[in-house]
Amino acid sequence: MPSKQYLFYISQNYSFEILRPLQAEIIARGDEVKWFVTGNEVNMGNFTQEEVVLENIKSTVQYNPDASFVPGNVIPSFIPGIKVQVFHGLEWKKKGHFVIRDCFDLYCTHGIATTVRFKELANKHQFFDVVETGWPKLDNLFSAPPATYFNKEKPAILFAPTFSPSLTSAPILFNEIKKLIKHGDYNWLVKFHPKMDKQWIAKYKTLVSDNFQIIESNNINELLQWADILISDTSSVIGEFSLLGKPVIALNNSNPGDYLLNISEPEQLSNAITAALSPTEQLKTAIDNYAEGLHPYKDGQSSARILDAVEHILSKGKSSKKSLPRNLFRNLKQRKKLKYWR
Repeated sequence: MPSKQYLFYISQNYSFEILRPLQAEIIARGDEVKWFVTGNEVNMGNFTQEEVVLENIKSTVQYNPDASFVPGNVIPSFIPGIKVQVFHGLEWKKKGHFVIRDCFDLYCTHGIATTVRFKELANKHQFFDVVETGWPKLDNLFSAPPATYFNKEKPAILFAPTFSPSLTSAPILFNEIKKLIKHGDYNWLVKFHPKMDKQWIAKYKTLVSDNFQIIESNNINELLQWADILISDTSSVIGEFSLLGKPVIALNNSNPGDYLLNISEPEQLSNAITAALSPTEQLKTAIDNYAEGLHPYKDGQSSARILDAVEHILSKGKSSKKSLPRNLFRNLKQRKKLKYWR
């Protein structure tokens, strides 16, 4: 029998790459993990034969996990055990990143850029703990082999826009990217967010070229290793790419810093690419400084730190003074969504 039972509570395909390093660490410790899928956004074909998916919310409650790990924003309070927020991205600038939704006993933060703020919130609310652990998805980032997609060696550009209509660069940059693809100077990969507007995915699929591909795989680490530069906007992938010490071009980033080549017009993209492919020492230093504050861990041990933090709470209890708020409205909403009234 495993000494501990853990649950992965997911609703999006990106959860697999985030949680599988954590799953490997759980199994290595002789413990058990099962998955529960909510909503209809997860491709069930992504699960391996070894991974156990709980059939419904009733069986999930009966599983009685010691702790649940969530890369999303919410989890029902009626699932037993402590609730752990591991986050679905590094982009703390996005609206809602620091919103406290009364769901989590433990926030596993990634670096000083988020740890300080969440500890301030912990002192204010007093019902959750904060431990800086790093992000489990990045345990494999630095060891992932680069992807191979093109025969001809050219500078490699990854375009990875966010989906939010107010932040996405996909519509604004379409014509400029189309023009640059035709010039043929670079190899292009495009990775869309799972929630990207379907009309823009269809639009980019019309850009047929031997130096351009749209990638639908959920494994982005190999794409980040492949690319020389990234083009984005205010996507969380910017942080991941910056950890590799590579330049990022952002269109109208919501909070640009000196680690970004931030542009405001599509016509500036070509010159920005030239600058990114030959970065100055000042830019390289700025990228390194940003990465250190965002996620200083490059040892591949973030999953281990997360489990250590959880095991500490399971054995010693939370250091926070209060229990999670009951939040009856949210609890009722979750029961209705999952059709669970026991």
